[in-house]
Amino acid sequence: MFSSGASPLVAGKVVARVCGRSLVLVLVLIATALTVAVAQTGASRAAEIHNHLRKAAEYLKANDPDSAVKEFNAVLALNPNNAEAYANLGVVAYFRRDYRNASQYLRKALAIDPSLTKTQALLGICQKRLGDPSAAVLLQESFLKLKDKPLRQQVGLELAALYERQGEPDRAVPVMQKLVDLNPDDVEILYRAQRLYQELGEETLNKLAVLAPGSARMQQVIAESLINAGDLNGATEHYRKALQIDPRTPGVHFELAQAIFESAPSDPAVQAEAEKELAAAVATDGDSAKVQCEFGRIALLKADLDQAHEHYANALRMDPADAEAQLGLGRVLMTMEKPKEAKRYLEMAVQADPLNAEAHYRLAQVYKRLLMTSEAEKEMKLFQEIKKTKDQVRALYRQMHRRSDVATDETQESDQ
Repeated sequence: MFSSGASPLVAGKVVARVCGRSLVLVLVLIATALTVAVAQTGASRAAEIHNHLRKAAEYLKANDPDSAVKEFNAVLALNPNNAEAYANLGVVAYFRRDYRNASQYLRKALAIDPSLTKTQALLGICQKRLGDPSAAVLLQESFLKLKDKPLRQQVGLELAALYERQGEPDRAVPVMQKLVDLNPDDVEILYRAQRLYQELGEETLNKLAVLAPGSARMQQVIAESLINAGDLNGATEHYRKALQIDPRTPGVHFELAQAIFESAPSDPAVQAEAEKELAAAVATDGDSAKVQCEFGRIALLKADLDQAHEHYANALRMDPADAEAQLGLGRVLMTMEKPKEAKRYLEMAVQADPLNAEAHYRLAQVYKRLLMTSEAEKEMKLFQEIKKTKDQVRALYRQMHRRSDVATDETQESDQ
């Protein structure tokens, strides 16, 4: 096996070197094989996890949550730190109204991956339903971060309700304002917002009535309430009482001028009295676009077109976005037989206040005068739709006031 010239010692060293190299090679091959096997096992496990998640999604789509739950549990058997599986188990429990188990799953998901904003939001809702104080922070943080519109809306409503329940309606107000901006046509949001604002209004009114029942501001509040009820004469009386108490109460002269003018707009004596109060408003509160518009209305009724144009133009200079000033200029220019100039301002008014029925009506007349038939028909149709809707709203308000009057009468009878 060895050459005759080699000593046993040397031969032994050669054998050792050969065997050593072979052993190293074998060890390297074994290590490589183990790495490949582990990689293959990891890839296989990842593929299996993906397959379970895919099946779970299909089961959920088919409205079979029980089968989906089995698939998510299978994922966790393969990988106990799979945040997606925990989050989805939490979602399933949430929709089953099992808020306690849902909270446990959602917490585990967040512990693994704190960036799951939707999971944080659902956990906040669950904690609120369970009466857990930690709900507030979870809802606050997720509401600010959420991009999903429906979930953000739900979280916002839950957060506002939580604030109200805790006796903190003032903290609910900015949340409701954000929700109204998010979805201004949602019935639930509008209902909750008006209820919140009404409760705050009643609370502050009650406080005002207790602290200052004989104040000018209290008389102004009563007058404003009578305006809303359509009682102009009663409102005028209380505005005058407010001024007797404090002649410099901000806003009262202007509101009194409006009430006086609306009582009989075509009566010259009423017009003069209203103008007197408007002048007092300027002296007390300073000039403004709304005061100039009111002067413009009176001048227009008096057929003083130059004065009306001047007042409305002044109003527009003070506030270029004032729809009433734009509409007023349009009316004046139409009366002056200047439909092309009127068109510009009426289009501005419609853009500034899309629900202004009068603006649509007058713009339709301008378009008709300018032989813009299709545009005139479109504006007239919008006018009719808006008018119909506002008539329905007015009918609802009349019904509400009738019910309020009946309730007041019943209360008075029971007191007697």
